[in-house]
Amino acid sequence: MLFFGGCRGRFGMLVALLAVTLCVSAVTPAPPTTTTTADTATDAPHNYRDRNFDYFVVGDPRLPRAAHTEFALILMGGGSYVDAAYAAIASHGGGGHMLVLRSVSDDSFDPDDGNLGQRFAAGWGPVTSTETITFHNRGASFDPRVIAALNGADGIFLAGGDQSNYIRYWKGTPVQAALNAHALANRPIGGSSAGLAVLGHYSYTAMDGGSLESKVAIADPFNTGVTLEDDFLHFRYLENVITDTHFSGRSRLGRLIVFVARLDKASADHPVVGIGVDEKSAVIIESNGIGRLAPGSAGSAWLVEIPSVAAVLTAGEPLTAGNIHITRLDKSSRIDFATHLVTKPAAGVIDSIDGGTPKADPLTAVMMQRDLVPPDES
Repeated sequence: MLFFGGCRGRFGMLVALLAVTLCVSAVTPAPPTTTTTADTATDAPHNYRDRNFDYFVVGDPRLPRAAHTEFALILMGGGSYVDAAYAAIASHGGGGHMLVLRSVSDDSFDPDDGNLGQRFAAGWGPVTSTETITFHNRGASFDPRVIAALNGADGIFLAGGDQSNYIRYWKGTPVQAALNAHALANRPIGGSSAGLAVLGHYSYTAMDGGSLESKVAIADPFNTGVTLEDDFLHFRYLENVITDTHFSGRSRLGRLIVFVARLDKASADHPVVGIGVDEKSAVIIESNGIGRLAPGSAGSAWLVEIPSVAAVLTAGEPLTAGNIHITRLDKSSRIDFATHLVTKPAAGVIDSIDGGTPKADPLTAVMMQRDLVPPDES
């Protein structure tokens, strides 16, 4: 007995064939964004879904690359679009082929993941094409189509989400090598939220599955939630930098101080500095190493330094640290990422933490720890 949808063939081959004919017209075709046959990816550019990744495209990636690109790093704090920051990726990428990388930890599918392609084309470009790849697992990092998109990109943007997925899916794969080679070839790369978290030579990985609160880090700098990476992405001007995101709004100064103190202790040959970027804000670092807030940024950027590490770091004990230099940058400020010197800083303070208790400084105290975490915060 043969079944075709809701139609049943009962009377031999002739009836069965008739049933096939009748039922074909009742089958609803799959939408083009969820095509599951990967072989069609070799045809004209179109959206499709593979077992290991989702692919979206606007424009034609087969057209010639940009004639000229310029190196730039775009550090976005997350929370909302900063149009000037995305436009900087497009312009430094010569208006050529943009690539957006995302990741999820399951097999979920969201067709809106392709929307940045439309935004690059309609609002941040002009650009020749924008491809978006959403990784579902590590297997995608070895797919020739993914690597071809990376190798053909004139500008790359790492989206928000969960930075632990980026580490798990990309470290030790051709994707990691391609990202590092992209910047070495004087092409722009940027990231927002989770994408920003992995841009520095050092990064907070969130590999424990949580999002570390400042008060937890200060209470024990060796808490299992202090998960740090020191060998992932390697970009000029960020060699001695760890970045942090959603900075003021999520009270992350305390944890960034812990990150810097921990890394400084482990890296005696060079000081490590922290760069925090507020929500709805971005820092654009040009090819000469000079960084500034992108026009339209709603908040600030922050530089955290501990020039001479006077920190007491003991597992299970609260942090004690002095000589913590904290500098706030606004739209008038400039920072030289080769020297970490800031011109026209908006504010600055030399801070301290004694036995887990931050100094009551009006600039920084509210950013050291918080007691209430919004339930919808991701």
